Amino acid sequence: MNFTTILLTLSCVIGIAIGQILFKQAALAISTPVTLHGMLANIWIWLSLSLYGATTLLWIWVLRQAPLHLAYPFMGLAFLLVPVFARIFLNEPLSLQTIGGGILIMLGIALASAGAHH
Repeated sequence: MNFTTILLTLSCVIGIAIGQILFKQAALAISTPVTLHGMLANIWIWLSLSLYGATTLLWIWVLRQAPLHLAYPFMGLAFLLVPVFARIFLNEPLSLQTIGGGILIMLGIALASAGAHH
């Protein structure tokens, strides 16, 4: 993968992680009882869906440039970024177990993808 493709792949991962924070904001902003009108009027839902849509289009471009077995392991970073972003932006707790688990998931994905180079 060339440098540009790596940067765009990382942008996808960051976009997915930020999208999760936006989805959480959407969930927190939904009033009870939940109604279709309330959900459609929720700006956080629209922001998260827009980001996911843009990220999906960018991911499709990345996959035209790089094999899936090389690009996909980058997605393992989301298992670390989402909890870190949740801590920063939502003041959610972040434990060493969460960080360790995210690292193990990333390592497992990298290990599995390393065998797919054939």
